[in-house]
Amino acid sequence: MVAQDFHHVTAWVFDLDNTLYPPSARLFDHIEQRMTAWVSQTLGVDRAEADRLRRHYWRTYGTTLAGLMAEHGADPAPYLVDVHDIPMDALIPDPVLAARIRALPGRRIVYTNGSAPYAERVLAARGLAGLFDAVYGVEHAGFRPKPDRSAFETVFARDGLTPAVAAMFEDDPRNLAAPHAMGMRTVHVAPEAEPAPHIHHHTDDLSGFLARLGV
Repeated sequence: MVAQDFHHVTAWVFDLDNTLYPPSARLFDHIEQRMTAWVSQTLGVDRAEADRLRRHYWRTYGTTLAGLMAEHGADPAPYLVDVHDIPMDALIPDPVLAARIRALPGRRIVYTNGSAPYAERVLAARGLAGLFDAVYGVEHAGFRPKPDRSAFETVFARDGLTPAVAAMFEDDPRNLAAPHAMGMRTVHVAPEAEPAPHIHHHTDDLSGFLARLGV
């Protein structure tokens, strides 16, 4: 049944954080700490208020950066460099996942709300470098974040991707609504399922799910 649902797919779009590596790596914890520190220093508030604002921006705008840009006119370039300056020690290569991604027919891309240079570092640490035809960060969407549909449209137009023959793998269920509406197959990759009409499949094991596609 799963393989049948993907027989038409010729473009495979993967989110990065908590999708191409397991949430148990806790990598995003480091990023959240750096985001909170950046908000605190830039806005001149204490860490508790900075953490509250960070969460508010994420809920309201899709990312902390989008909130900072909308409400404070923040420059995205130094922010992206600073918050992604984290160690990759928690990541280990996954040769099985690499082989299953390599086997996918057609075009393979990474699309993250982080920056492309950060994504390249993560892919290298996971042993996934060189497997993707393109790596897109929030900068390629004009700093508009997922789940904004216009962000997806910008990146997909840049790539030449046709949503009707594409699939999206993503840990944040909010970020699957626009791809679903655009005609893509959607896969929620997370420990817990969040049933929603815009999610076609859920898995807590990306590598195992790809194996079921029979490619």
